[in-house]
Order: sequence, then structure tokens, then C-alpha cells
Amino acid sequence: MSANTCGAGKASIGAGSIVISLDCELYWGVRDKHRLDDYRALLLGDREVIPRLLALFDEYGIHATWAFVGFLFFSDRVSLLESLPELLPSYREPRFSPYGDLAGIGEDETTDPFHFGGYLVQEVLRHRGQEIAGHTFSHYYCLEEGQTPEEFRADLEANIRAAGRYGVSLRSLVFPRNQVNPDYLPICRELGIRAYRGNTTDWLYRGVNGEGESLLRRAIRFADAFIPITGNRGTRQQGGRHDPPCNIQSSRFLYPRYWWSAPIDPLRLRRIKNEMTYAAKHGYCYHLWWHPYNFGVEQDANLDFLERILRHYRVLHDRYGFLSQNMDEVASLVLDATD
Repeated sequence: MSANTCGAGKASIGAGSIVISLDCELYWGVRDKHRLDDYRALLLGDREVIPRLLALFDEYGIHATWAFVGFLFFSDRVSLLESLPELLPSYREPRFSPYGDLAGIGEDETTDPFHFGGYLVQEVLRHRGQEIAGHTFSHYYCLEEGQTPEEFRADLEANIRAAGRYGVSLRSLVFPRNQVNPDYLPICRELGIRAYRGNTTDWLYRGVNGEGESLLRRAIRFADAFIPITGNRGTRQQGGRHDPPCNIQSSRFLYPRYWWSAPIDPLRLRRIKNEMTYAAKHGYCYHLWWHPYNFGVEQDANLDFLERILRHYRVLHDRYGFLSQNMDEVASLVLDATD
């Protein structure tokens, strides 16, 4: 079977699948933690690597979900400022809100490639099988103190309107920092969201706010990418019992290559491939995710690592009927299935 048809085939409940989702944020995703100068190379590399990722996905027949922060649907400052929601988040910690930064952004995507992403949205839309999803309008933190359900609704409505500028109806949502707030899922359903990327209940991966995160949790999660601390992380999707939005549970964050961990990267690759094989054999959904800027530097090495994963996907596709699906495709399968 040729590479560009590897994702083809009729999916069914019980068949295994790989889901890839990417959090597209540019500087809006790290502005409350890092100076722009510290991330400049990564963010410029983000813009370079997205077309390379899309070409790789085309080659291997990968259907992926690209979750864009709503600010990135704009290519100029005037259009963005005209599209802000009426209610803004009232975080107890003011630095979480990006709205104070808007006065300092550039005029357009050409002069300011760190805060606008209209070109990137258009690039994704040029490729088959790629889903544009929401990442909230303002990289909204749903578990931080002070913000309210009404403010979240206003933010998500703005995200939906921004995507509509491209003829896109948002059907999937990725919560920034994986801060899934169960109280907000009914709002998502009311606004047409059919899928979200959820967390497992493990202590390591459970969604928490900034105060709940710790260096220890992060260190153990990193170790879990190399050795099986938490076991296989695929999820069985069941049909016939779900109301939207459907939880397309995350399985593993795809860490970038670091010079200091590169010698043991074969362990990381083996960990992922073993989990994919388990998912293919047992009909599980294996959900891999990362940010494009994670591959912003050492692009060749990171893309080579990803391609090794995609080659293994092809083997599993041929041997077990393992499929590539984006989040909306999985949700449609689950929500439309009957027992």
C-alpha cells in the first residue's frame, strides 16, 4: 500500500487508531512563563516546521488535529482587536490574561510572526485529513482562580467566530495546559464541540492549575516517556453510551530531542512503538500530542524521530488495520455508533 493511502479505510468501534493533535499557540502559549527573546528561535522554527509536518503527514496518510489559539486566526492587529469577546477572564493572577499584551503586538503577521497565525491556518487547510480545532480564543486557563463559566463561554464563542472567518466549524477543543474543567463541558456541548482532549486519572497526568503542578510531577512524566512507569497508555473507545463532547483521552506527549537525553532516545522510541503495537492489537486509541514549536530547533532530528513513529504506524496499519484519525473522526465514530 502506498504511503499516502495508509490512513484510508472504514473505521469501526473496536479498531485501533492513532490520533495526533498539535497545540498551535506561538507566543500566546508561553507568554506568562517566558520572555519572547528566550523563545524567539523556537517560535520562528514553529512557522518553518508546520509545512514540513504537513508534508510528512501527507506522505504517511496521517489525519491530525491542529488546535489553534483564537488569536492566531488573525493576520493583523486591527482585525484581532475588533473581534475580542465582551467578557474577559478575571484571573486572580493578572499575568495569566494576555489582553494586557495586545497594546504591544505588531501590525500584522509579516512584521510580527509571533502573535499572528492566519498564514499557518491557511497552510493546514490546504491538506486533506487535517482538522482545525479550538484551543480557546486567548489560551484560556479553565482551572485558574478567578475566571468564571460565563467568561469561558464568551472566550469559546470568540474562538468559534474566529474560525468561522475561514469557513471552519470548530468541533474539537484542546484545553490550554490540559486544564480540563468538567463544569465547562456542558458549555462546550451547547456550542457544538463534539470532542476534547482529556487527561487520565493518574496522579502524573491529571489536569491541575499552575499551583498544582510541581517539578516532581514533571520529572516523573519525563521519565515515563522512556521507561514504563504507568504502563501502556492507550484508551478503548466505546460507542452507544456517550453524549458530546467525547473525551479523546491523551496518551503521550511527544517530547522534543534534547542533547542531554539524546543517547537514550532509543528507549523513548521503543516505549512509543510498544504502546502503539498494544493499541493496534487490542483496538485502543493511542493519542500523541505536542506543540509545533517543540520541533522548532533541531528540526531534522525531531522530524526523523517522528518519521520512525510513522513508519511503525504503517507496519501496524498493514498488519492489524491500525488507522490514523483526527479527533473529530474518532468522536463521530463513537457518538454515531450503537451497541
